[in-house]
Amino acid sequence: MDGNGRWAEARGEPRTAGHRAGIEPVRMCIREFARRDVRALTLFAFSSENWRRPESEVATLMALFFDALDREVDELHANGVRLRIIGDRRTLSVRLQQRISEAEARTAPNTGLMLQVAVSYGGHWDILEAARNLARKVASGALRPEEIDAAAFSSELQLGGLPDPDLFIRTGGERRISNFLLWNLAYAELHFTDVLWPDFGIAELEAALADFETRQRRFGMVRAPRAAGGRP
Repeated sequence: MDGNGRWAEARGEPRTAGHRAGIEPVRMCIREFARRDVRALTLFAFSSENWRRPESEVATLMALFFDALDREVDELHANGVRLRIIGDRRTLSVRLQQRISEAEARTAPNTGLMLQVAVSYGGHWDILEAARNLARKVASGALRPEEIDAAAFSSELQLGGLPDPDLFIRTGGERRISNFLLWNLAYAELHFTDVLWPDFGIAELEAALADFETRQRRFGMVRAPRAAGGRP
């Protein structure tokens, strides 16, 4: 969800104003994907590298996240959304960790949209943590090295238990995935838009989904030839 800071600066406002304006597109995406019976949505809210930003901006982002948990969890729960926070929680304040645990516990029984919010998350960290967890299991005798396959590794990642994403959407004009879900995005379709995140609305979401519908997803295989006179 890129472009909050640039959106604010273009209007002569502090970058924090852009982060506040970016909350409404989050709500829109959650509503729309839940309405369309999408199984899972993962939002990249704060990366492990974002800690390098100015202290005042980081503090505002953490405060916005804390307030959003308080304000939004009731609606998420009422709409059957299950919330999970992925990322290195050890870097977050104890108070925020507690609020996260409370929000997750409240929505845990829900069976609708699986909503993951990545906070203090990095793809390199995710892979390293999975490797460490598997190494501990091998060291304890609970797992043999030859039992480690792609499925075993995937189950230790932050998205363990969920299907890999079908579609990756990045706003703000950049053409990179920026250390997000590196393992899981191996065969995802990538959609990039120049629209800054606070301006990302239903029209932009529809454009991303329409773009996805045009893709031929072969997963490394050769597309089946079209039968004579038949459908592809």
